[in-house]
Amino acid sequence: MAISPAGSGALDVNGIVSQLMSVEQRPLLALASKEASFRAKLSGFGTLKGALAQFQTAVRALSDVSKFQGMRVSSADASIVSASGNATASAGSYALEVTKLAQSQKLAGPGQLSSTVPIGSGAATTLSFDFGSIAGGAFDAASGKYTGAAFTSNGVGVKTVVIGASNNSLSGIRDAINKAAIGVSATIVNDGGTSPYRLALSSNTTGQTNSLKISVAGDATIAALLDHNPGNNTGQAFSETTSAQNAVFKVDGIAVSKTSNSVTDVIQGVALNLMKTNSGSPTTISVTRDTAAVTAAVDNFVKAYNDISKNLKEVSAYNPTTKQAAILNGESSIRAIEADIRKVLAAPVAGAGGAYSQLFQVGVSMQKDGLLVLDNAKLQGAIEKNFGDIAALFAAVGRASDSLVSYSGATARTVPGAYNVNVSRIATNGASTGSASAGLTITAGSNDALEVLLDGVSATVTLTPGVYPTPAALAVEVQARINGVEAYRTGGSSSTVTEANGILTLTSSRYGSASKVAITGGNGMLGLMGTTVVSTDGLDVAGSINGVPASGAGQVLTAAAGNSSEGLRITLAGGSTGSRGTISYSQGYAHQFDKLMESQLGTVGLIASRTDGINSSLKNLSDSRIRVNDRLAIIEKRYRAQFTALDVTISSMQTTGNFLTQQLAALANNR
Repeated sequence: MAISPAGSGALDVNGIVSQLMSVEQRPLLALASKEASFRAKLSGFGTLKGALAQFQTAVRALSDVSKFQGMRVSSADASIVSASGNATASAGSYALEVTKLAQSQKLAGPGQLSSTVPIGSGAATTLSFDFGSIAGGAFDAASGKYTGAAFTSNGVGVKTVVIGASNNSLSGIRDAINKAAIGVSATIVNDGGTSPYRLALSSNTTGQTNSLKISVAGDATIAALLDHNPGNNTGQAFSETTSAQNAVFKVDGIAVSKTSNSVTDVIQGVALNLMKTNSGSPTTISVTRDTAAVTAAVDNFVKAYNDISKNLKEVSAYNPTTKQAAILNGESSIRAIEADIRKVLAAPVAGAGGAYSQLFQVGVSMQKDGLLVLDNAKLQGAIEKNFGDIAALFAAVGRASDSLVSYSGATARTVPGAYNVNVSRIATNGASTGSASAGLTITAGSNDALEVLLDGVSATVTLTPGVYPTPAALAVEVQARINGVEAYRTGGSSSTVTEANGILTLTSSRYGSASKVAITGGNGMLGLMGTTVVSTDGLDVAGSINGVPASGAGQVLTAAAGNSSEGLRITLAGGSTGSRGTISYSQGYAHQFDKLMESQLGTVGLIASRTDGINSSLKNLSDSRIRVNDRLAIIEKRYRAQFTALDVTISSMQTTGNFLTQQLAALANNR
């Protein structure tokens, strides 16, 4: 106890209380130490979470089948053709000789004095663009006109552009065509003549089946300027400056003709981009297995595994020499994650159905330190022996024994294994068939309109008036008009129109119960289809997977819930009903690690559970700190009250003592 000098009458209350409170505040120091430890662990788990996420990203990339089934495609002369391939390509060498490159048709219109002066009355005018082939007759290169030729639509759809008072100049027509994005590019060329401005059109698609026919309904002046039918000797407003042409080439001596210079369906799995002719001097296309890509993928898998293993070891390590423990040392969640990762590697891949089911078979083995090592020579040998089986070790793979059955996907509930496939019904297309031969004469406003219902969408189509030479030609016109409807194109619907004995049949391109097509009305319905139209909706595929009835949607069959094949999806491209072999499904190591990390990093995973627990402890510490501070405030208040009272008492006693001292001194002086 500090007593002020005689006469001061006071204690050092602040100093006394401060010393006492420093003792009372020791619980706060313990709480702060615990908080620092918890926050360090949170930081450690944050770092670990980032490492696990990086591991997941790496293995997810390696769970892609294409990483292990790639084919390397090369061209001996890249100036003639560039080539690429996919897993469906077969190793081999092919001789390629290009005679002609595909090109698009280009047209030039008659000259005009101005590109901005309005043409015609401004009345609403519809330009209809059809694409097709020009055959027969003769072509005069000087005039760019055909004589005695015939135009046949390719049936992909008639596209329309509307011209009115706001855009009936040459520039307006150009802009309207380009804005409509109908597969035709328009520009204006100034040829320097007395009427220099010429509208030039180019089909955006190459090939001889993509020549243009333009029909104009509306203003007569615009019709005279733009109406172009290469099948009409006197109805060709444009001059053809470049003829549509197919690419013509040979592959190993086999003659091929394609509408595009980009070809994907000549050599299976190989995409060719023709760039120059080399008639008489064949070049070579080589297709080899991309073993380098497979080696790199396996090496990346080993690296990803070793990186996460090292990280888990580092964050939980203890150094006996320095007696220093890592942030997450002693955390049971780390040991659990390590155990889960090793458990994946310890088991062979189920359902692989190939030559390999464990990593050591392809040269990947575990060392004493728990890290993986790759034997490149052994991997190369495995690739050479069974290239197609490597993917099943890493990715989620489905293999069908039937060539018309293909794996489409699976869910987290699908158990690896081989499952029998049985088909009771093949998917069909919706179709409508007329009851009488179609009339070949189409008259505007009389029998030119059809109300069409296609895959649930209704639209009105208007046929081009005229006398069609054959029912087949009329079928092409109907198909082109239906497929030209914007609502159908944007919805992914289209129809094929065929004829047999003059009777037309419309068929939806879709499969399954959503596939429907019908002529429901219009002034041309009776003459086109007859008094009775038989419409049949498409049917979904039906059958069973693993002996359990599956659900069908179009051509896709999905395994039912409640059995090991649940969620397995396969696509049946055709064939017969009955047994269709098996579909084998396996989950490779990279795929399993991806799913494991997904669960570990999820909201109910080990990391989330542990960090939630730490955050809960931090909250409890915060609550405890509040309670301790409240208690300390009360204690400090009590101490101050006690020592202030003592201070007053001592001060009073000092005053009394001083008084008595003075009195005694006075008495001594009076003796």
